[in-house]
Amino acid sequence: MFTVINVTKTFLPDLQLYNSYLKRAWDAVWLTNRGELTLELEAKIKEKYSINNLIITNNGTIPIQIALKLLGNQGEIITTPFSYVATTSAIIWENCKPVFVDINPELLTIDETKIEAAITPKTTAILATHVFGNPCHIEAIEKIAKKHNLFVIYDAAHCFGVVYNGNSIFNYGDVSTCSFHATKIFHSGEGGAMFCNDKKIFDKLYYSHNFGHNGPVDFHGLGINAKISELQSAMGLAVFDNLEHIFEERKKVVDFYLKNLNFDKVSTMKIRENTEWNYSYFPVIFQSEDELLNAQKRLNEAEIFPRRYFYPSLNTIDFVNGETMPISESIASRILCLPLYVGLTEEELKLIVNLIH
Repeated sequence: MFTVINVTKTFLPDLQLYNSYLKRAWDAVWLTNRGELTLELEAKIKEKYSINNLIITNNGTIPIQIALKLLGNQGEIITTPFSYVATTSAIIWENCKPVFVDINPELLTIDETKIEAAITPKTTAILATHVFGNPCHIEAIEKIAKKHNLFVIYDAAHCFGVVYNGNSIFNYGDVSTCSFHATKIFHSGEGGAMFCNDKKIFDKLYYSHNFGHNGPVDFHGLGINAKISELQSAMGLAVFDNLEHIFEERKKVVDFYLKNLNFDKVSTMKIRENTEWNYSYFPVIFQSEDELLNAQKRLNEAEIFPRRYFYPSLNTIDFVNGETMPISESIASRILCLPLYVGLTEEELKLIVNLIH
């Protein structure tokens, strides 16, 4: 008898552990405005991943919005059509224009060889997604950005724990952002973060996430409320204490898929060289959309619910009206992310694999 299996499942830490962190917030009578739990969580993340500057926020989208508000200058933003809708929506929300560049068909990240052709005098930044935790070609993008005096913002929503060339993925770009949503590897229920090495930009990010405040009555400039609560940070601390267990269990699921799927019939994402990946998602790419839909139907009938991440290709959605992106559109029509979370049994994984083919 199988229970419902979704593409992901929230990792819940021990309730007593969570309550022990909550009690500290209760005892301090401090539930928001960067209390001791938020500061402790920031310090732990910075220490574990050798990160210089970090601001934890109340969700994973608002860091992108703040970065675009500060760096986008209502210009054209070169971006990927293969990402979650929040990437493109944030661009439009901040009165900028998304300019799409197609993707690498194996790595699924933005094709860096096509970026320069998309640059115009109106281009102000590159917003690229490390898809499913797989790094973009960071060196090439940095070189292009420097040549054309552009900012680089990375949507690293899936990237908690990813290391590239010996450094945390969050240490690259002018601003890097992450999601701490309940479905992510590391989460705080809802939450996110923004990372920045440049002190001047970081200071602007900081005051921007707190209404623009510079002390109780003074203001640096325009800001918004992106602060996380102590209740969320308590969850983050409790989940953080379980990180190694989470990574180990997710790796077991990925290893099972890699060993048992028939890669003559489906393919999966190629991980970029020099990457320590985090097992964030397991996408399979079918040879046709019909094959995907048939497999999805078989899985759904068994109460197994993978997700079509990312579908549709973002250049095709109504409020964008982007140019044709043949590779992204093709991949988006044929890609399915399989269940991946702590607690999946070998029996359940065998059933998933059998129903795929």
